[in-house]
Amino acid sequence: MTMEKSVEKTGKTIQEAVQLAIDELGVDLGDVKIDILEEPGKGLLGLINNKPARVRVTLKATPSDVAREFLEELLDVMGVEGRVTVEEEEGSIIRAEFKGHNMGVLIGRRGQTLDSIQYITGLVVNRKYPEHYYRVIVDTENYRKKREETLIKLAKNIAYKAVRIGKDIALEPMNPYERRIIHSALQGNDRVTTHSEGEEPYRKVIVSLK
Repeated sequence: MTMEKSVEKTGKTIQEAVQLAIDELGVDLGDVKIDILEEPGKGLLGLINNKPARVRVTLKATPSDVAREFLEELLDVMGVEGRVTVEEEEGSIIRAEFKGHNMGVLIGRRGQTLDSIQYITGLVVNRKYPEHYYRVIVDTENYRKKREETLIKLAKNIAYKAVRIGKDIALEPMNPYERRIIHSALQGNDRVTTHSEGEEPYRKVIVSLK
């Protein structure tokens, strides 16, 4: 992927050339890496510079940049028309969203395609920045929020049913994120408790009577 933008500048000194470059990029010095291509040449008695300094200043890619470019390339490969917005939030969270028409192909059955895209994007970002872990959340058409509301409603209905029939109830296999929603939804319930059983990707939540 080609996320880094570079400019080359010349100046009487290296500092001048670097300043011209970061002014053009509109960034701060800490946002770039600098390669000195040519040192300024010295003239007679070292008093006159007869050859300017030349530098290459490259804008560093941020974790958000890495996520955005990967997801944009993914859209292109899948032949899906849309755009990607990415924001980095406190707590090292990168939140990406697909926008456009007919985004259902990116969601897939019960969000499985979207979950896979999210997982792979997380791998790409954290491989680029191994010194720090970033949590990546990928969404479209507000699917995550709608799914969360559906799972909370499901959890309450299953809890009611477990109490009514007096038996444990196993839910269908879910990913870790969805299981956490079920556990959280029933955490304060004084009639039932929850735990997970099985191996991924078939691990499921069990709702049991207290």
